[in-house]
Amino acid sequence: MFLRLVADSFGRRPRHKLLTGAALALGMGVAPAALSVSLDVGDRLAKEFRSLGANLLVTPQADSLPLEIGGVDYRPVNAGAYLLEADLPKLKTVFWHNNIIAFAPELRFSAHVAKRNPATNSFEAGAEAPVIGTWIDHKILLPEGAIFTTGIDKTNAWWTVDGRWFNESQSECVVGSRAANRLNLHVGDKIGVNVPDPSKMVQVITSFVVTGILQTGGEEDDAIVAPLPVAQQIARKPGQYRNLYVSALTKPEDDFARRDPKTMNPVELERWSCSPYVSSIAYSIMQVLPGADVRVIRRVAEGEGAILTRVRVLLWLVTGAALLAAALAVGASSAASVIERRTEIGLMKALGAGSGTVGFLLAAEQLLLAFVGGGAGYAIGIILARLVGERIFGAAPDPSLIVFLVIIALAAGVTLVGSVFPLHRASRYEPAPILRGE
Repeated sequence: MFLRLVADSFGRRPRHKLLTGAALALGMGVAPAALSVSLDVGDRLAKEFRSLGANLLVTPQADSLPLEIGGVDYRPVNAGAYLLEADLPKLKTVFWHNNIIAFAPELRFSAHVAKRNPATNSFEAGAEAPVIGTWIDHKILLPEGAIFTTGIDKTNAWWTVDGRWFNESQSECVVGSRAANRLNLHVGDKIGVNVPDPSKMVQVITSFVVTGILQTGGEEDDAIVAPLPVAQQIARKPGQYRNLYVSALTKPEDDFARRDPKTMNPVELERWSCSPYVSSIAYSIMQVLPGADVRVIRRVAEGEGAILTRVRVLLWLVTGAALLAAALAVGASSAASVIERRTEIGLMKALGAGSGTVGFLLAAEQLLLAFVGGGAGYAIGIILARLVGERIFGAAPDPSLIVFLVIIALAAGVTLVGSVFPLHRASRYEPAPILRGE
């Protein structure tokens, strides 16, 4: 009998129910689009941010007092502490190893750079210039036997090279744009690099072929960038480096993430360690690199966190506005339905139906509309999510069963919230005045 009453209500008012379902579907259609994009936007934006540079810097704990001018390290190559290149594969053994997408060691020092004259086959008078030894498309054998490819071209993907990057197995280099102008260097030129050693009468000069002109917008534009093994040989620091840049996928930091892990109890420390905060990843790296100090590059990490938070807040505001509009539409529809069915409600009460029975019948009708409208809204939302994802992020988010279940639950909740006042009004109807036509 209950199902017959519900079916009869839909059969006698199909246009009214259709309009209510359409309003609910349109209102709920924004929610799955915003939720799908919100669930996907974090990973996609994090990957996009990784092209803007590394967010972690590893340096020796026992390093000497830095002497840097304009971003160039002017300490002698034998000053300060260094880290071992052989320890770097351990980075891919930490708990968040999958979040570490790239890293590149650097050995920076000042050297004498001279251009070779093809006519005389000798080096012209040169000048002092910073030299950076690093990795490019470097392959690392991980402990489990897998090959991991990384380098400065992965951590700083926005750097551009007019020509090509050097080959690590060759005596090649790239030259920063400002250094190229100052030293009159072009692609294909040969240069000699050496660090004068007062203890030796004959100075060793290492030759390089310039394969590209580097543009970074930073101090690297004043430097010569060469393969790390060759730079280690020139600086007489075999198997060592001074700085390590790490690019890791992280989540925005909150107040809990900024706490000192030394002040946490075991439960808090486990929760903190199992969250991909940039600080927790830095802490994990420090555990596997002996003598290393890991610092967060705050201008990168905080910028990422601020943008991600604002995008998510915007999406949640849009979702909230859509749910409010859907609730108002359902409330108006439910109120109109109660007024239209006033005589029917009075007759049911006169025949013995209680206020709870009448309210349950009307609520069941609204919930059925919620399931139908929520399903239609999810389909509309997936289409919107694909359009937004492809236009803004270049890839559409995948449909999610979790989002579907959340949308159905939200549709039911919005319907009940929107119908609470009309249903309360219907429960207070007295049958006698209604049947008398009052």
